[in-house]
Amino acid sequence: MNEPDFWLNNEKAKKVSKAAADLQDEVNDWQTLQKETDEIVSLAETSEQEDEHSIKEDLQKKLDKLQKKFSKLEFNLMFNGEYDKNNALLAIHAGAGGTDAQDWAQMLERMYLRYFETKNFKVTILDRQMGGEAGIKSMVMEVTGKFAYGYLKSEAGVHRLVRISPFDAEKMRHTSFALVEVLPELEELEEIKLKDEDLQIDTYKSSGHGGQSVNTTDSAVRIKHLPTGITVTCQNERSQLQNKNTALKILKSKVHQYSLAEQAEEKKKLRGEFSEAAWGNQIRSYVLQPYKLVKDHRTNYETSEVEQTLNGRLDELIESYLKNRIKAT
Repeated sequence: MNEPDFWLNNEKAKKVSKAAADLQDEVNDWQTLQKETDEIVSLAETSEQEDEHSIKEDLQKKLDKLQKKFSKLEFNLMFNGEYDKNNALLAIHAGAGGTDAQDWAQMLERMYLRYFETKNFKVTILDRQMGGEAGIKSMVMEVTGKFAYGYLKSEAGVHRLVRISPFDAEKMRHTSFALVEVLPELEELEEIKLKDEDLQIDTYKSSGHGGQSVNTTDSAVRIKHLPTGITVTCQNERSQLQNKNTALKILKSKVHQYSLAEQAEEKKKLRGEFSEAAWGNQIRSYVLQPYKLVKDHRTNYETSEVEQTLNGRLDELIESYLKNRIKAT
């Protein structure tokens, strides 16, 4: 960074500077932890000498606080993937199960939005296709925050719900599926050039609940990358140009990932294997009836606190996944 020609390539220099700043922040966090540890050791020695109850109470509070800081920093060490520090693009698609599946897709959207609140992540809805009777057919959101992709990569795959259907007059138990896709958002994409002749761009009117048109102009955009078959839609912005730019941004990220993932296992690691949202492909099951259970089928982590999970308490599930990946490497 001290070289005279460092800033000749402005974009590259910014990227290196940001990486250096992030690394310095991590060093500062550990140095602060070390300093606080030394202070607690000194306080502990004082409490032994003076045997004051108030000092011991203060010591316990400081120890508890220090343990939480250490656990957080230790947790962050698991984010060692190339893209773990990046922002993320998260998409949800309703699968097999009709209206129940569309309702389930919206329940997952709510679960993630609540989880993001606990992480202070910024969320921007890029696209949402509403269901016919209830719920959503699909949606795409941009999640901005440190380690956003690192946290969310564990969520890529098919999610299964078992419950008494609120849409069944006979109150029968139904099984619904939804597919979650997770992509790291990539800032530097100079090497990916989307040629005009490789793109099929269609415009149409934005649709609302039940499929009715909510816009009198063709502002919604669908772009298909012909060489890979990847298709992206966007209708959330007011203008066609905004929707086109957003769709191109997502498409560029997907094409970039596709180009990096020539091997099947590498593709699975980077963006989650795209599986049909149906029985047998699920990574996680949420059972509300006849018993309560959330089970991750990759790690065998289980909890009976289904409501808490659906209200955004995902840290234990995500941590078990990350630890399991480390053990497997």
